[in-house]
Amino acid sequence: MKEQYLEVGKVTNVHGLMGEVRVQPWADSPEFLCRFKTMYVDKGHWPIRVERARVHKNMAIIKFEGVTDVNGALAMRNAVLYIDRKDANLPEGTFFLADLMGMEVRDAATGQVLGQIADVLTLPANNVYVVRGGPREILIPAVPQFVEGVDLDNNIMRVHMLEGL
Repeated sequence: MKEQYLEVGKVTNVHGLMGEVRVQPWADSPEFLCRFKTMYVDKGHWPIRVERARVHKNMAIIKFEGVTDVNGALAMRNAVLYIDRKDANLPEGTFFLADLMGMEVRDAATGQVLGQIADVLTLPANNVYVVRGGPREILIPAVPQFVEGVDLDNNIMRVHMLEGL
């Protein structure tokens, strides 16, 4: 079952004197965070409305309703922010990395089960899927040359195994 709330970032500090906070995005871009009108704070997922949001130096600067000064913003430091999955309209063919966790990975040529996705490394060039549960751990670059397809409905990823991988 897919999680309703997805982690999208962490409040790292205050920004200015009017209650804005700096948010380190855990998404493809800080612009993604600026699209939401409501976010949810910490594991309790208590909702908080976004008054305004913008991008500044690869960070999202967010002003939340009710947070009006530095002290209010400081109280949010280190808070983990979530979004509700239903509020995110992803383009066709895209998905959340959280949806890949535990997904079965199969060799596209043979159908052999290689294991399950245990982790996703977000590296500068591209993401790398860490597959465990087979005879050995496998690292698979998240690029079309390696990943043939992702079937979210059946929880299966098909990959091309190259010599030495």
